[in-house]
Amino acid sequence: MTTIVGASGTSSHHTQQQDNGDLNRAAKATFIGNFVEWFDYGAYGYLAATIAMVFFPESDRTTALMSAYAVFAASFIVRPLGGIFWGYIGDRYGRRPALSWSILIMTVATFLIALLPGYATIGIAAPVLLLLLRLAQGFSASGEYAGGATFLAEYAPPEKRGFYTALIPASTAAGLLLGSLMAAALYGLLSEEALKEWGWRLPFLLAAPFGLVGRYIRLKLEETPSFQAAMANAHPESVPIKRLFKEHPKALLVAFLVACLNAVAFYLILSYMPEYLSENMGVGKTESFVAASVSLLSYVGFIFMMGKLSDRYGRKAMLIAASVLFVVLTVPLFMAFGWGGFGLILLIQIIFGAILSVNDGTLPAFLSELFPTDVRYTGFAFSFNSANALMGGTTPLVATWLISVSGSKISPAWYLMAVAVVAMLAVLCVKDNSRKVL
Repeated sequence: MTTIVGASGTSSHHTQQQDNGDLNRAAKATFIGNFVEWFDYGAYGYLAATIAMVFFPESDRTTALMSAYAVFAASFIVRPLGGIFWGYIGDRYGRRPALSWSILIMTVATFLIALLPGYATIGIAAPVLLLLLRLAQGFSASGEYAGGATFLAEYAPPEKRGFYTALIPASTAAGLLLGSLMAAALYGLLSEEALKEWGWRLPFLLAAPFGLVGRYIRLKLEETPSFQAAMANAHPESVPIKRLFKEHPKALLVAFLVACLNAVAFYLILSYMPEYLSENMGVGKTESFVAASVSLLSYVGFIFMMGKLSDRYGRKAMLIAASVLFVVLTVPLFMAFGWGGFGLILLIQIIFGAILSVNDGTLPAFLSELFPTDVRYTGFAFSFNSANALMGGTTPLVATWLISVSGSKISPAWYLMAVAVVAMLAVLCVKDNSRKVL
């Protein structure tokens, strides 16, 4: 009897070690792959002003910049379709093949952007090709965030799910941070002519080595236990997106509305802000990117703590808190941009990064817990990418337009406030599933 107990204990210990090893490998692979994808994707946003000069005919500065942002927004149009496609692959054939193929498409598209000739060389073909490659980037990105979050949510134990899925927004911000730092260095070290001629291409050229490393790591992963169990009861003729609309319409609507706050806040605070500060607040290019980098550092620094707090206090409480903070503080913080010097701007960026982390450190686990395993990837991907297509990708364009038509530099703040109110109302409509077994 003693021998049996000992053997059982040894077996249980070995299984626990194996599970922890699988979880750690999944966490590392997801972090690195997501980091690579979003460095590639974010590089365009940080260099939008220069790209506008390269790919669009000479016109007034605002029109050219809005054209560049329109291409940025257009890449989001395909994201709901991409969410359906990658969701189908992920829910039918596995999380791993969806993640490994999405990073390959992103790598190729980004590298080709680096090789594109400008408008002065090939005319209207330049912005057309840029648009096509941005569409490919958007299609790829639509499977990334949702796939990584689903993968980690299914590997992590329920009591640590928020902490581990916080790796997804953290890796996204880390990729954007590297892109921001590279943009700051390029604007600081190169002349405007050199930046326009060849400097802007450098971040895109890094896509090839970064992407191939990320794909190699992902190919070494095992499928999640939840997916393997679900496959035993899968129906080959079943289409996940149809089941999603038929059986889970409320969860899908709530997921979309809650994701809208992430979409607008993320791209307003972490992507559009350098251009906002330089174009509207008179801050230098280098200083603008330094401020954005500080916001990203704040975001990454707080994100894991927020994920852990969501494990303790629940996703619902954290998401409501984030919405309230955005409603109360967004307009005052935007107004404060004009009150002082660069030090105050840095402080505001830190506060914005912290508030955003309350929402984003909680969101991946919240969305993963809304859907059952057989439609989890599709439900997450479709709702998240639809929100980003309608609200996130258009945020820089809408913010620029609002300032142009209203003459008010704080008009984007009112837009963010309104979205926060809608997200809060959506969260109130569902129960908390924080400790739910997936």
